[in-house]
Amino acid sequence: MRPVHRVAFIGNSLPRRCGIATFTTDLQRALAGRTPDIETTIIAMTDAGLHYDYPPEVGFEVRQEEFADYAAAADFINAGGFDTVSLQHEFGIFGGEAGGYIVTLLERLTVPVVTTLHTVLAEPNPAQRRVLERILALSARVVVMADKGRELLLSTYGAAEAQIEVIPHGIPDVAFVEPDAAKARLGCAGKTVILTFGLLSPNKGIEVMIDAMPAVLAARPDAVYVVLGATHPTLVREQGEAYRESLVARAGKLGIAEHVVFLDQFVDRPALLDHISMCDVYVTPYLNEAQMTSGTLAYSFGLGRAVVSTPYWHALELLAKGRGCLVPFGDAGAIGAEISALLNDEPRRQAMRRRAYATSRSMTWERVADRYAASFEAIRAPQPQGQSVRLHLVGPADDRPRLPSLSLGHLRVMTDDTGLYQHAIHAVPDRAHGYCVDDNARGLLLASALNLNQSARLPETMTATYASFVQYAFNRDTGRFRNFMSFDRRWLEAQGSEDSHGRTLWALGMAARDDVSASRRSWAAELFAAALPVVEGFASPRAWAFTLLGLTGYCQVRPDDDFATQLRLRLASRLVELLRQVETPGWVWFEEGLSYDNARLCEALILSGRATGLTGYVEAGLRTLAWLMQQQTSPSGLFRPVGTAGFTDVRLPPKPFDQQPVEAAATIAACFAAWSLTGSALWQTGASRAFGWFLGRNDLGLPLIDAETGACRDGLHPDRVNENRGGESVVSYLLSLSDMQRFERAGTTQPHTLALTGASRDMHRFSHQQFRGRLAASDISKPSGTLPAP
Repeated sequence: MRPVHRVAFIGNSLPRRCGIATFTTDLQRALAGRTPDIETTIIAMTDAGLHYDYPPEVGFEVRQEEFADYAAAADFINAGGFDTVSLQHEFGIFGGEAGGYIVTLLERLTVPVVTTLHTVLAEPNPAQRRVLERILALSARVVVMADKGRELLLSTYGAAEAQIEVIPHGIPDVAFVEPDAAKARLGCAGKTVILTFGLLSPNKGIEVMIDAMPAVLAARPDAVYVVLGATHPTLVREQGEAYRESLVARAGKLGIAEHVVFLDQFVDRPALLDHISMCDVYVTPYLNEAQMTSGTLAYSFGLGRAVVSTPYWHALELLAKGRGCLVPFGDAGAIGAEISALLNDEPRRQAMRRRAYATSRSMTWERVADRYAASFEAIRAPQPQGQSVRLHLVGPADDRPRLPSLSLGHLRVMTDDTGLYQHAIHAVPDRAHGYCVDDNARGLLLASALNLNQSARLPETMTATYASFVQYAFNRDTGRFRNFMSFDRRWLEAQGSEDSHGRTLWALGMAARDDVSASRRSWAAELFAAALPVVEGFASPRAWAFTLLGLTGYCQVRPDDDFATQLRLRLASRLVELLRQVETPGWVWFEEGLSYDNARLCEALILSGRATGLTGYVEAGLRTLAWLMQQQTSPSGLFRPVGTAGFTDVRLPPKPFDQQPVEAAATIAACFAAWSLTGSALWQTGASRAFGWFLGRNDLGLPLIDAETGACRDGLHPDRVNENRGGESVVSYLLSLSDMQRFERAGTTQPHTLALTGASRDMHRFSHQQFRGRLAASDISKPSGTLPAP
């Protein structure tokens, strides 16, 4: 264990009036009071439209529905030298669907997180389940306050048992006292006092207790029921004080108005303890069993009060073995009878009080703070919480494959003066299927890659041909690229798919930066800018990813293009938001299924994170790529790309066939991007295995390439290779070989690495103010379309 010196608490904070605010503040103060060596701060959640005069302990404020604030808070924590984050999670206090914005914050953190779950739902809706499972995946440890919470996490959410710790709700450490002195101070001398306190809302069952009062008064005419607490702020905003007024009217209708006292106030701790001390019986008549934690119950129990409660989960555990009384939900008769019996049996009530007080000594805030501190120290480790998936490739150790020489012979055969043919019959170009902008964009991309890698360049005529095809494909009236063209040069569609448009932008972005011709670089940049705006309305994740890859090049040559800069943030954040919505501990992906060019999504996030300095993008890219590599590794350790037969499957393991060259190419490129930032040899191993697939290290043991000509077969069927040596296949192979040559030339040279521990200095080069300004400059923080935000 390593000592913890700086802890950041995320949750509500006093003076906000709610139980989470009280808990967060109490825990923060208890931990800060353990030793002078510990520094603490609170990242406080502020509900919409409200403002609080926060104390100095609050170091950062997050407006509940402002998406940009969550990212800025993560940046504040990462830059603050904190050892640990303590998250207080409750549904309803964070923005986004099911409070999903908090996931964005957690994904960006570079320090470990201990999450305290104040509610664990037995029957979550899909959004609630998705959010909680993602929080579990991002948390080093999870704290619940009752054994029922542990049970639900294991059975309903599939959490790891070693990850869960049960730590009770804290209580003040005060003496065991009789109620008389407090009654005198509060004007209740000579009365028998029954108390409920907390924010008023309909789920608290106050009306049931009011209905029970006539029976209590029949047994104890001096009894008074004190309801201490303000109405819940959300209820006030929605209904005013209608609920409180209905309770007052209910008591009046029963003729017991003078025996039911409403104290409409949110009291500080000394006043609260005084009111608890004066009661003879404390009652929690809640209506729903799914109450995992009750701070009001814990406080009253800890002060040695006799408690009568309905059997919600927390009460079932705390009041067992004679430490309190349990009565059925909504049963006014049973509550009235139990309280009457308890008030008229002094020995039983006193014995119950002493059992509760003695049991609660382990729950004092000092003891609870000790347990949290031990938990914080136990989970301190150098790995960031963003990488919950680790890359592990089974099978024997890899020797790096010997790379063939780069041959452009077959590519020349497949290219005429119009462009690159789509298909071939064996190695003979098939004119029947004509051309497409997809393959010609790939050809232009290859030209840029070879220039960047200082490999054998494409002949000028071929590069010019691919560029000319792309230019002709653009329809300035619609701002879209056409895709398919027949051999007689007729366009076969008015516009291509979103994916083909994004792929063409990718090629143009790289050409704008890396083409050997200055004139063609200018052309590519201008066409990129003209074709970029329509992408803002695209719905395809791959179109976003391809565009992001193009923006990597374009933004380097046109850094003053504000629209492109902002669109890059929006598109990358859309991918991260998809991941947040879909990901579960066993499914670390952006969509419900796997299809084609999968690793390009990971590569796009890694490169976008490197370019923008936002580690959340990088860590999402690395995490998904590590998971994808696991899916693409056979039991024997061979690379097995996602088969086309499984493209429509939902959350199922990938089908083994048909296997396509485009998947190997995407994987190698993504692994190079990951290696260039992390320096981990595992990514080199992953790339080597993927390239070995071309050479025959695959499920059939058959090579897909002809090294002499540079031709590549179109895929791997269950029983044979596909002899179509078309445009997509040959360019996929040549791009893969070019990327492998980049690894080979790097040799033992250490890449520019991303420090994924500590403060991630290489990536966190923006201050908190700059980060918030960057986000505010774009509309990433505003909901758009069907996505909550960005």
